[in-house]
Amino acid sequence: MTGTDLPVLRTDVPGPASQAAVDILARHECPAVTARRTRRAEALGVVSDDPIVWQSAVGANVQDVDGNQLVDLTSGFGVALVGHRHPSVVRAANQQARKLVHAMGDAWPDLSRVLLLQRLARIAPGDLEVSLLGLSGSDAIDAAIKTAVLATGQTGVITFERSYHGLALGVLGLQGYKSAFTAPFVDITHGQVTHLPWGCDPSVVAQAMAGVGLGLAEPIQGRGGMHTAPDGWLAQIAAVARAHGALFGLDEIQTGMGRTGEWFAGPSDGVVPDLMCVGKALAGGYPLSVCIGTPEVMSAWGTSTGEALHTQTFLGHPVGCAAALASIDVIENGGMAQINKTAIALQRSIQASGRVFRGRGLMGAVTTQGDVLALSRALLRRGWLVLPAGIDSLSLTPPMCLTQEQINGFINALDAAEAEQ
Repeated sequence: MTGTDLPVLRTDVPGPASQAAVDILARHECPAVTARRTRRAEALGVVSDDPIVWQSAVGANVQDVDGNQLVDLTSGFGVALVGHRHPSVVRAANQQARKLVHAMGDAWPDLSRVLLLQRLARIAPGDLEVSLLGLSGSDAIDAAIKTAVLATGQTGVITFERSYHGLALGVLGLQGYKSAFTAPFVDITHGQVTHLPWGCDPSVVAQAMAGVGLGLAEPIQGRGGMHTAPDGWLAQIAAVARAHGALFGLDEIQTGMGRTGEWFAGPSDGVVPDLMCVGKALAGGYPLSVCIGTPEVMSAWGTSTGEALHTQTFLGHPVGCAAALASIDVIENGGMAQINKTAIALQRSIQASGRVFRGRGLMGAVTTQGDVLALSRALLRRGWLVLPAGIDSLSLTPPMCLTQEQINGFINALDAAEAEQ
C-alpha cells in the first residue's frame, strides 16, 4: 500500500480471516462493543454482516487480515487527519519510546509534555494557554465541567440536541445524540443538564441559565450529523453564558487541529471560548486530549498541594506528547494547505455529482438516496470505509492525503451502491 491507492479486493468483504477473528472476539469482548452478524442483530435489522478486522494502515489506505486493501474516508473516527502512520509521527513516537515511554503524571513530568503545552498555547486562539491533558475526548469534557464548577460555583450545564460529548459516566448526561446511550444509567448521570434546540434563539438559552456554570457546543456537530452552527450563533450563545456568570466551552475534539481548514473552528464563527476541548487528530493516532482554558479560568483550580485535584496515571504520556508535537509540525509545514486543497477537491467533486456537501473543510457529509446504513455496508463491500451521518447522509472525514483518483473512485462506488437499492 502507498496510502494513495484505490481498493484492491482479494476476497469478499468481510473475508474469512476477518470472520474467524470476529468469532474469537465474540467470545472474549463485551457483546455491546463490536457490531457483528448474529441472529438477534439480524432480527432487529441493525447489522448485516461482520466487520472487517484491520491489520495495517498507511495514508488513506487500510489493509484487513484477508489482504483486502480499502480506502478510509473516516480517517479512523477523524483521528488520522495527517494520514495513517504518517512517517513524521511514527518517527517521533519511536524516538521518544527509545528513551522514555512513561513518566509520572502530576508527580514528575517529562520534557515532551512541557514542550507540547507550550506549543498548544501558541496555536490556540485568544488567551487560551493553560491546559489539562487527558487520553480521550471524554477526559477533556470531564475537565471542562470540573473547571466550570470551580470557576463559577454553578453545577448546571447547557448542551444541545444531537450533541455528542463522549460516553464516560461523568459526561454521559451531556450527549443529546441518542437517548439509548443514557437511558440505562440515567439515575447516576449528571442531573443538571439542559438540552436545548440546535440553533435556537439566544433568548431561549438565557431563560435556561439559572444555576448553569457551563454552556457547551460543537462548532460542527460530528456524530450528530455534521450540522454546522448558524452564522454568528456561537458568539451569541457565548455572550449569553458570560452575561449570566457562566463559562462558554467549545467541543473541538473533532473540528480541532486543522480538520476544518484552520487550527480551530470557533474563531471563524466569531468566538474564542473560555474553555476548548481538543482530541482525535491531536496526536496523529496516539490517545491524547486536552482541555485548554484562559489563565483566569484555570486559576480556579488553585495550586497543587502535592496531590493533584485532577490527574491520572498516564497524564501527559511522553510518547503521545511527542507524537502530538510531530503532528503539529506536519500541519504547520504544508499540512494546512494540503487540508484545504483536498477539501476543495472533495467538495467540488461531490457537487459535480449532483449531491450536496454539508460541513466545512474535511469534516462533512454527503447527502445520499436510500438507507444510509445499508449504503455504508454496500460501500464497505466495495472497499470504501464510510459511516452514516444522520438519516440522509454519509460522513466524510478523510485524511488530508486523499487523492483526486480516490475521490472519483468513491463517487463511482456510491453511484453503484445507490443504484443497487
